[in-house]
Amino acid sequence: MLAGSRRGIALIGVPLPWGADRPGLEMGPAALRSEKIKEKLESLGYSVRDAGDLAVDLLRKPCLPEEKLKHLDEIARVNRELARLAAAVVGGGELPLVLGGDHSLAIGTVKGVLQHVRKLGVIWFDAHADVNTESTTTTGHIHGMPLAVLLGHGHPDLVSIGGDRTLLDPTKVVMIGARSLDPGERAFLKASGIRVFTMHEIDKFGLTAVMEEALDLVTTGTDGVHLSLDLDGVDPGEAPGVGTPVPGGLSYRESHLAMEMLHESGALVSAEAVEVNPALDAGGRTARLAVELIGSAFGERIL
Repeated sequence: MLAGSRRGIALIGVPLPWGADRPGLEMGPAALRSEKIKEKLESLGYSVRDAGDLAVDLLRKPCLPEEKLKHLDEIARVNRELARLAAAVVGGGELPLVLGGDHSLAIGTVKGVLQHVRKLGVIWFDAHADVNTESTTTTGHIHGMPLAVLLGHGHPDLVSIGGDRTLLDPTKVVMIGARSLDPGERAFLKASGIRVFTMHEIDKFGLTAVMEEALDLVTTGTDGVHLSLDLDGVDPGEAPGVGTPVPGGLSYRESHLAMEMLHESGALVSAEAVEVNPALDAGGRTARLAVELIGSAFGERIL
């Protein structure tokens, strides 16, 4: 697979803040670059091409509080462009690594990858489920909806990105670190077939057992695995600079172990790191951790 063979990586910055409700996420790609993500990957033996940032309109008017799909038009436009670019990257033999930006950009990343990797497993590393829809959301923020969209549920402007065949198989999606679910999301997940490892399971069984089961699920019968790495999956004590922190998350070492085991699987074909908010990240601590975790996912080891 790509991660194990040291093939090329293309960095794609997506300074998209409109899926969330706090300013600062548009600075995420720059923060990850300032922590030398390109140099980190090159030191591990990869050929890394920085494709720059997608254009995002950062001068939009505020939405009304009651709107259920805030900034839908711009989020859909950016994700259409991201899907096109991610598909071109995979088609050219590189691995797309998307730097966010809020988690709504996962729509474009995954739909682009699905143009070439039809049987795709997904590890969704996140404190939240991100399976709200217009009918269940309590905020209207689309960063709480991308996984639902990727399973075919949501506004047609989002679901249609990349075409009808770009939908995930829910039985090949694993959620790790969940601990903040809305009522509508609980009902969705129970009916979906997604394997959800909440922090309860991780505490009870240990991260190693969880990752072993997770990797078995997402690699069996698939052609590769996508990592959707939301930094709020990590405990806020380790990753304070995120838009929606939730106490009780994965520890520093648990997070690294998850990434290390993913690399050992040799199955990684695409990834994104999202929700790093430099405006809330004193001293760049969260951006630095994000780069360290990406390093572990791509093969960095202590010895």
